[in-house]
Amino acid sequence: MASLSGSWRDAYKGMSSDNIKGLVLALSSSLFIGASFIVKKKGLKRAGASGLRAGSGGYSYLLEPLWWVGMITMIVGEIANFAAYAFAPAILVTPLGALSIIISAALAHVILHEKLHTFGLLGCVLCVVGSITILLHAPQEQEIDSVLQVWNLATEPAFLLYAAAVVGAAIILIVQFVPQYGQSHVMVYIGVCSLVGSLSVMSVKALGIALKLTFSGMNQLIYPQTWVFTLIVLTCVITQMNYLNKALDTFNTAVVSPIYYVMFTSLTILASVIMFKVKV
Repeated sequence: MASLSGSWRDAYKGMSSDNIKGLVLALSSSLFIGASFIVKKKGLKRAGASGLRAGSGGYSYLLEPLWWVGMITMIVGEIANFAAYAFAPAILVTPLGALSIIISAALAHVILHEKLHTFGLLGCVLCVVGSITILLHAPQEQEIDSVLQVWNLATEPAFLLYAAAVVGAAIILIVQFVPQYGQSHVMVYIGVCSLVGSLSVMSVKALGIALKLTFSGMNQLIYPQTWVFTLIVLTCVITQMNYLNKALDTFNTAVVSPIYYVMFTSLTILASVIMFKVKV
């Protein structure tokens, strides 16, 4: 116990003020996002009772006010998450999403009456333990002083190869597997969300850095690369939301949240290691 508390003190002392800001923003983001899963699920259920379900390709949830409440809650959480990436490394911010799993699993049990089985509970605990371990040993990223520097990192052969592999895998899942197995295998929808999500995080990180530098007096909006990153973020987020809605409408929230968290976090850490050359 003493060694654990010592590790926390050492980790805190080793954090810069920016990292601490990022940590606080990431934790608050998890609270909003965890709650939004439940509200959106309630909205999807309501919409599905009067129209074509999202899992079957319907979009009647767009007319459901409760779904929009959940969406706004998620947007607030994502804004906090966006700001967190501007201050702290992605390899530190993303694993803190484990808190959203605990919140969504607990609320799903109480509000949606979805039973959390022993293995589900064990999975949640392992996610939290893994996140704490990463938090205590999160490495420092290199300092970024221009969006052009991020662009140069993103256009290096190693990351371009990763991005091509991710886009290719996502297209294969959408074209070949979603029509046949989307309704029966949770990994299909979540796979698309997680793959595309790893690219969105890298773009969000770049966009967050650009805005942070712009607000500090170094205008990054004059560079076309900033707008390219913005377009990538919008494309990836829309894709993620579409398939996350399908997953939530088809499967239990207590199942979707942990699997999505683990796959999304793993791929984001991999993307961070490749793009920012983080030593793990």
